[in-house]
Amino acid sequence: MGAITGHHHTGIQVTDLERSLRFYRDLLGLEVVHVWNRQAPYIEELLGYPGVDMHGVVMRMPNSDSVLEILEYRNVERQAIDPGTANPGTAHVAFRVDDCDAVYEELTRKGVKSVSEPVTPTIGPNKGGRTVLMLDPDGFRIELLQPPR
Repeated sequence: MGAITGHHHTGIQVTDLERSLRFYRDLLGLEVVHVWNRQAPYIEELLGYPGVDMHGVVMRMPNSDSVLEILEYRNVERQAIDPGTANPGTAHVAFRVDDCDAVYEELTRKGVKSVSEPVTPTIGPNKGGRTVLMLDPDGFRIELLQPPR
């Protein structure tokens, strides 16, 4: 049997690639590694969408080898989902920050919405740190986590 050998990337689907690029690159500081547009029979088969016109951006997360891929599917029917945190099938991505409150204030000042204000975890491995869930332009949850000192 084969084995998982590591993390390759995390991908999320977005409504508007340019709008999401401005959020992840300009506001969160992710580095653009590759911008692409793929139209190929294998992609149509892999995704189950004949005729899909897929546009994407691969972005490196700060101080990490991990990458985030944001994808906009065109030429196919799309339907927004309820990205509420408790809904099955939804997800979030967490970024370590050095000052949760300062990053929260900066993003809020720039119009980014959040689920709540920053809170202090009282249990678990992050007890004593700070954390908040921010919302990307499609409502996808972005956790900012300041580990305990």
